[in-house]
Amino acid sequence: MYKVGVDLGGTNIAVGVINDKYEIIGTGKAKTNMPRPAKEIFDDIVKCIYAAAEDAGIKVEEIESVGIGTPGSVDKSVGEIVYANNLDFYNVPAVRYINEQLPNVKVYLENDANAAALGEAIAGCGKGKKSFIAITLGTGVGSGIVLDGKLLTGCNDGGGELGHVVIKFDGEPCNCGRVGCWERYASATALVNQTKAAMLEHKDSKMWELCDGDIENAGGRTAFDGMRLGDEYAKKVCDDYIYYVALGTANVINAFQPDMLCFGGGICNEGDTLLKPIEEHVAVMRYTKQQEVQTQICRATLGNDAGIIGAALVQY
Repeated sequence: MYKVGVDLGGTNIAVGVINDKYEIIGTGKAKTNMPRPAKEIFDDIVKCIYAAAEDAGIKVEEIESVGIGTPGSVDKSVGEIVYANNLDFYNVPAVRYINEQLPNVKVYLENDANAAALGEAIAGCGKGKKSFIAITLGTGVGSGIVLDGKLLTGCNDGGGELGHVVIKFDGEPCNCGRVGCWERYASATALVNQTKAAMLEHKDSKMWELCDGDIENAGGRTAFDGMRLGDEYAKKVCDDYIYYVALGTANVINAFQPDMLCFGGGICNEGDTLLKPIEEHVAVMRYTKQQEVQTQICRATLGNDAGIIGAALVQY
């Protein structure tokens, strides 16, 4: 029997069949095409499941379970996606929608960041670690906490939202309703906003050249590329951003002391340019700096496959 993982995003639907070695052996893809009714999206998910099964050379009847990694919050007890802002989902009966067409398949729901964390913990960089935390620096700051191979999701399936730990009590307002959340300073979105603010303040910055004179061309790499060109303003953006990431990281490590903490997201393509200074800051800020054993900080290894593999491995 095989397991299927679904990575449901605001732009794309990605589906994979995995074998008992946690390898993706067949895939199916579609555009989410928002806005449209949730039922239509789940109809396309089922089509993608069939396509993935065909690509894997198996029959749909050989699929044991389907795990869905979705943005937002879920209620596993009733099989619903309670709320997902970028999908405009409210109390969507996801499990029922799948079982209407695949009645003999077990269907599981999980937050997408949690699913990606589980994938990395079991099949990626965290394999063999008893305690593991994954942080994704993307549109927001996604996160997942895995202890002894199981996700820590709390009493309401909403735990592990580390991006909404406050790092500045009078800081910027966050979409969650609080102010000063880590997400507002350490996400890739935050980095782009910080880059644009520096560009507007310093018209002589080389970042303008990198953007061909159009500030809307600024992206997650702009400040790092500017820093490599020797631009002092770009360096200041990078230094501040890295410090924000490290500040939240130290909070997480002090709270959980995991064996490993990994970072994912496109910004991690900077490699050691990003991770080394984060490690240096954390080494100073961590509570356990006098101890020999410390949390290992690394880059995620599964890339976009983490969400599919992790979703397929969800069970409860």
